[in-house]
Amino acid sequence: MKNNYYTVWSGRQIGVFASWDECRQQVEGFPGAKYKGFPTRESAESAFKSGPDTDPVGTDRCLSVQSWESLPDGTPKPEPNAIAVDAACSGNPGKMEYRGVYVATGTEIFKSPVFEGGTNNIGEFLAIVHCLAWQQKNRINLPIYSDSLNGQKWVSEQLCRTKLVKTEKNKYLFEVIARAEKWLHDNTFRVPIYKWRTEIWGEIPADFGRK
Repeated sequence: MKNNYYTVWSGRQIGVFASWDECRQQVEGFPGAKYKGFPTRESAESAFKSGPDTDPVGTDRCLSVQSWESLPDGTPKPEPNAIAVDAACSGNPGKMEYRGVYVATGTEIFKSPVFEGGTNNIGEFLAIVHCLAWQQKNRINLPIYSDSLNGQKWVSEQLCRTKLVKTEKNKYLFEVIARAEKWLHDNTFRVPIYKWRTEIWGEIPADFGRK
């Protein structure tokens, strides 16, 4: 059945919208956007009143997020209104990818293609730079969490200090690295980048779960 109306529970504006174009303007690039399409206005309005927890969220990919409410008093807790980034690599070097996830909801905000002949450290570096550039483009200013000290250090130095050898297989990856380094040189950002406290909070929300 065709969706004619769209309910937005979390976006630039919330409510019921009569077209996908209107809905998209509210949710595209908005961290933690929650929305769904419905065939009739009545069903869309009913779902809006009920809230997103009683109805499946639309096309956003939502992941399960650990609750930190049970942590003892005085224990530091992560900032929910933030973006967590992480990378995964099958082999070293191997197939590498990275993504960014909104901490409060576990919503996947961006995800890279799979790069051949990469390393995890390169992925962590690129994930942070991608998140910085994505936030600048969308005029968002949220803290970034990364569990990689190397990735954070390389970003602060504006240089990917990988020892990986450039080959024909990973040639494109090195082009992406060069673009990331240029972006860091050409842009000023004030977004704080924090270390994810895995020992207290568990795996970072952007983890690919392949350990």
